[in-house]
Amino acid sequence: MKGKLRLSVLDQSPVPEGSTPGQALQNSIELARLVDRLGYNRFWMSEHHAMDTLACTAPEVMLARIGAETKRIRIGSGGIMLPHYTSLKVAECFRMLHALYPGRVDLGIGRAPGGGPIEALALKRDRKTKMIDDFPEQVSELLAFLGHEFPVGHPFEKIKVSPEMPGAPDVWMLGSSMWSSAAAVEFGLPYSFAHFFSPVHTRAAIETYRRSFRGGAYRSEAEATVAVGVVCAETDEEAEFLFSSVRLLQRRIRQGDRRPVASPESATRELKLLGDVQMEEGEWPRYFVGTPAKVKAELEQMANELEIKELIVNSIVWEQSKRLRSYELLADAFELGTY
Repeated sequence: MKGKLRLSVLDQSPVPEGSTPGQALQNSIELARLVDRLGYNRFWMSEHHAMDTLACTAPEVMLARIGAETKRIRIGSGGIMLPHYTSLKVAECFRMLHALYPGRVDLGIGRAPGGGPIEALALKRDRKTKMIDDFPEQVSELLAFLGHEFPVGHPFEKIKVSPEMPGAPDVWMLGSSMWSSAAAVEFGLPYSFAHFFSPVHTRAAIETYRRSFRGGAYRSEAEATVAVGVVCAETDEEAEFLFSSVRLLQRRIRQGDRRPVASPESATRELKLLGDVQMEEGEWPRYFVGTPAKVKAELEQMANELEIKELIVNSIVWEQSKRLRSYELLADAFELGTY
């Protein structure tokens, strides 16, 4: 890896226990303002459905507000769960964002449901048929709508996606499997791997993507990022204490428990009662936890080994001020530069 490592943000609008989803969304806006000033490269928002844990169900709505609250940072979806929607509707939403904030919009797409099977069924318009796995066709159609690339004679050839203006959102393929790595290669798209969600295949997915990439209309060279969990604090002890909220959250999610994020005090007590259960880990941990110097060294080592130039940071901390401080400490350690 050559040059300084870029850092970006993936925010899931986590709902702290004792707070509200509305406040969680306000917390996301406050975080976006901060990381815009701190020099982070992107601010992406995830899509999740029917969860008390995570408040953002419609990234495109939040991005419209966040774009107005920020000045320079790229804004985007991490990601839009494409199987729930028509490609035209997604193209329209993100052309709207591109018209409002030209040159700043990323459209990250994925095929995961962002919720359970009941939510996926409720999101379907036609519930009398099985869910069709036509994600590749959807991606092809989405790219054609954004780039006016339907072949002559295609029924959609003459559709112009409004608002029409030069350029387009930058489309990214997202995922946490070898399948998504192959899909990014197939479409010639930049690729972001959700390491914080599934850390087992990180190296294989990134290296396969980079080795297989052939270039195309969207990228001449492979461009990959990895999304990692981070909790930074002034001491390792404080960081581990704050991280207890995430440790409990991971345990709960595995059991289908979608309650809000517990405070570190409550999480510590509950984890002691539950006892230790080994989480599935890969070559690197899902979450990098500790002082800024410790986390910086570990992140740089990961980025160097994967030969990537950017990492996307996801931080879930129960107390908003501590969450903001984690991003501040990381920005200072990496000398991102303020704006």
